[in-house]
Amino acid sequence: MAQETVPRDAILQETVTRETVAQDTTWQCGDFAFPVQGPDAHPLVMGILNVTPDSFSDGGTHNAPADALAYAELMLEQGADIIDVGGESTRPGSDEVLPDEEARRVLPVVRELVRRGVCVSVDTRHAQVARACVEAGAAIINDVSGFRDPDMVDVAAGCEAGLVVMHMLGEPKTMQAEPRYDDVVAEVSAYLVRQARMLESAGVAHNRICIDPGVGFGKTTDHNLKLLKATDRLAALGYPLMVAVSRKRFIGALTDVDDAAQRVAGSVAAAAYAVEHGAVVARVHDVAQTAQAFRLFAAILSA
Repeated sequence: MAQETVPRDAILQETVTRETVAQDTTWQCGDFAFPVQGPDAHPLVMGILNVTPDSFSDGGTHNAPADALAYAELMLEQGADIIDVGGESTRPGSDEVLPDEEARRVLPVVRELVRRGVCVSVDTRHAQVARACVEAGAAIINDVSGFRDPDMVDVAAGCEAGLVVMHMLGEPKTMQAEPRYDDVVAEVSAYLVRQARMLESAGVAHNRICIDPGVGFGKTTDHNLKLLKATDRLAALGYPLMVAVSRKRFIGALTDVDDAAQRVAGSVAAAAYAVEHGAVVARVHDVAQTAQAFRLFAAILSA
């Protein structure tokens, strides 16, 4: 899954070209249509539901299906629009989980949440898992590997689910081993546009695609800050933009907070900054705090 190298001139030209394309007014995710522009649009909160023993912040907390479902219901009550179910930790240095095991972890939870009418996202880089979850009714495929796998592209083209195309440098096991970029914003932007266009050429509708610059996935603290500062540029690429910074290591590095669970304030601040500068989806652990911040922000702007 090594990242393709693109000439710098091509990166810059591709980014500039896409910045002239208008964004759709909705993000279409199966039967769910989320307004992303216009009077009905509001920042979408995607609640993180890890059914893993080893995720960096909440591993082992919601392993049992009953615990996972109870936590999902809590996040929905707190204001989550989407529940993102993941069965593989992709924290820096993590080992890959076999698709059969990943599917065993997530499918019972996905099926029950779908039965309850929830918009379910599956956080996976494995086509086998994505296909099974979509067949079970999941409305979004959130692929940290950015649909590099041709089999995952086939799954995307063969369904109506919304897609999240994320940028990751290399693979989770090695992505933090001295990540380097000439221009992180230009290179990440070009990669996201290229992958989105590839999906469109495979038959995926433009309004099904969301992009995520992959903060923390093969980036230093400086890279992460540059991507956040460039949120408005990323939001102008023509696709709904996700901000996924919740509790990540760079927040701890900047605030001297080692415990990931104590990085709530920094996470909410970063999400609010990104939303103010054009992001439309926030993937978060702390739904209540994030939703409260977004409601207050909306009230101030409309006063």
